[in-house]
Amino acid sequence: MTEPVLVTGGGGVVGGALVRRLVYAGRRVRALARSQASEYSLRAIGAETARGDVLDLGSLADAMRGCSTVFHVAGVNAMCLRDPIPMVRTNVEGSVNAIRAAAEAGVPRVVYTSSSSAIGEAHGTVGREDSSHRGTYLSAYERSKREGERRAFEVASELGVDVVAINPSSVQGPGRATGSARLLLEVANGRLPVLVDTTISLVDIDDCAEGHVLAETRGTPGERYLLSGATLTTREAVALLERLWGLPRRVRFAPAWVASAGGHAAWAGARLLRRNAPVCPEAIRTLLHGHRYDGSKATRELGLVYTSVEDTLLRTLEWYAERGLVAPARPGRPEP
Repeated sequence: MTEPVLVTGGGGVVGGALVRRLVYAGRRVRALARSQASEYSLRAIGAETARGDVLDLGSLADAMRGCSTVFHVAGVNAMCLRDPIPMVRTNVEGSVNAIRAAAEAGVPRVVYTSSSSAIGEAHGTVGREDSSHRGTYLSAYERSKREGERRAFEVASELGVDVVAINPSSVQGPGRATGSARLLLEVANGRLPVLVDTTISLVDIDDCAEGHVLAETRGTPGERYLLSGATLTTREAVALLERLWGLPRRVRFAPAWVASAGGHAAWAGARLLRRNAPVCPEAIRTLLHGHRYDGSKATRELGLVYTSVEDTLLRTLEWYAERGLVAPARPGRPEP
């Protein structure tokens, strides 16, 4: 029987898509599970499970024993947290633990899920794997992913573990309704009639899973691979949504200073109430910075073929509609 592969973070959106992709290919998949509920859901999609936590080095090493590859997907992606320390620990310490555990368990290769945020390209430039970091951080999340990636490569070099980093841009597709996908939902439902014009890059969730699989055998150790299938402005995205689905109301665009002021006000209110804010200065900074990423290296070196942005958005909206998250498609001009 072939050796299994271990996936951490299999209960998340990206990790779950990866587990399904590996199982579909007939691979033996062992998935790290933090809870009984996670065990049930992972077994339901065909994975073996091992109880453990990325902050527990011993449980990680035990879960990895006998595996040929580790896909370290586990991480926290959040902004506007009152206390970002638990997120930072998971993204940095958890990454280091994954590499140390792989070395202890004798696993030769780790495919490490980083983030396009770790690139840190300057405003107005196209982010590539070799882009110079701007030297400042837009958010605690961005800092944690940059540091986690740096430490993962550093420890891997010390311990002789082959690590290939995958740096996805905004991951979108069926199955995702949280995080940055909330913006799509709000616009599609007419609950966000005002936007700011910025630039976004995204990758289809299935392409993201495929990129991880290709990196296992084709990725060069020590290299990072940006996964980004499309870049468009928010104006272009809204026009595409109008054409593909129809919007219940017209979207207008506000100056950047309006968004910045709103972010500060929301953050101040949330702090008074001792809650996490839905929007805050770091989220607005990230939005206004905008991102353009070049995902062509993954095509050249890994052989990844990207799904069209039209197909990604349409499949996502259909998935939302099936679950009652958006109204059925109503192609045509939105109401004034």
